[in-house]
Amino acid sequence: MILHNYLYRLKCIVRDRDMMFWSMVFPILLATLFNMAFSNISTAENFSKIKIGIVDNAEYRENTYFVDAVKSVSSADKGLRKSNLFDVKYISKEEGDRLLEDGKIEGYIYSDNGINLVVKKSGINQNVLKGFVDDYNQTSATIKTIYGKNPSIDNNVLMATISNRIDFLQEVPVSKSAPDNVVTYFYALIAMACFYGGFLGLKEVMAIQADMSSQGARANMAPVHKLKLFITSMFAATTVQLVTISVLICYLVLVLKINFGSQLGYILLTCLIGTITGVTFGTFIASVVKKGEGVKIGVLIGVTMLMTVLSGMMNDKIKYIISTNVPILGYLNPVALITDSFYSLYFYDTHKQFLIDIMLLCGYNIVFGLITYYVLRRQRYASL
Repeated sequence: MILHNYLYRLKCIVRDRDMMFWSMVFPILLATLFNMAFSNISTAENFSKIKIGIVDNAEYRENTYFVDAVKSVSSADKGLRKSNLFDVKYISKEEGDRLLEDGKIEGYIYSDNGINLVVKKSGINQNVLKGFVDDYNQTSATIKTIYGKNPSIDNNVLMATISNRIDFLQEVPVSKSAPDNVVTYFYALIAMACFYGGFLGLKEVMAIQADMSSQGARANMAPVHKLKLFITSMFAATTVQLVTISVLICYLVLVLKINFGSQLGYILLTCLIGTITGVTFGTFIASVVKKGEGVKIGVLIGVTMLMTVLSGMMNDKIKYIISTNVPILGYLNPVALITDSFYSLYFYDTHKQFLIDIMLLCGYNIVFGLITYYVLRRQRYASL
């Protein structure tokens, strides 16, 4: 009987085209749009060489140290292409003024009783260029001071000492994976897709409520315990939703090339727990909202969308804002917990945060399931 009911509910769910569209097709379409919108973000953030001019006069050519410094950070030095900072154009001072006015260079450097910089406006590129010139001038002044106090110092030793800059700050990565804010949107999308299983859960509960459909009236007249009906319906809904989530994951990984890390087992566990949470949340809404189908669906959509937005689907900064100001809100949001589970697997080297998220999701599953069964068990009908 249990297997018969399970297969029967599977067929009913799969044949519901509207439900299958929102559960499977819509998340894939949304993922495609996300990929189109975010595909150029990484390339847009790549650093481009700063176009500058160097006035090629006699004083510049005689200053071999500065010539070497320019070559070391520009395309003029073919051997140091990886550290290119400037795209240098050798010009006259008059040509530099014209190019600067036309916006074809960010600034130009000329030698006239020292190294001088000319820019038209303030900006990041201009600050980088000024930093380069200031650094060279400070280094030159330091060398002159040292020579003035110790004329007999070995030139090679001095140059090696000056070139050996000590960095007192060391960047230590939190994990092996580089931070990527874009993946947060896709993780939130998967979490939303998991909670779209709530539509299946809601439909399954309504299918065994006598006051919601003729099918529910027949189910209540059958000599089958409500717990068995509820469990088989949940298994059927969870099975279908797991298949749709699997299709979505395959599409993201194989087609869109979204990075989920290498911990496949934990990823599948997150999908399973997230799917069950979404389905049981739908059963919870269907059982506690004492209105018609339209109101139940409206409440489910509204709450799901609110939790999805707060999980970072519309703004990747919202996750940080919530964790900084109201961290309890992140733990009260099952969608955010699913998103955080994926992100923890991708970003952190330990599973501490991941296990906390999974345990909280399991707790929500138990709460939603028990409340649903308690409400359904107490329902009595005067007539069918």
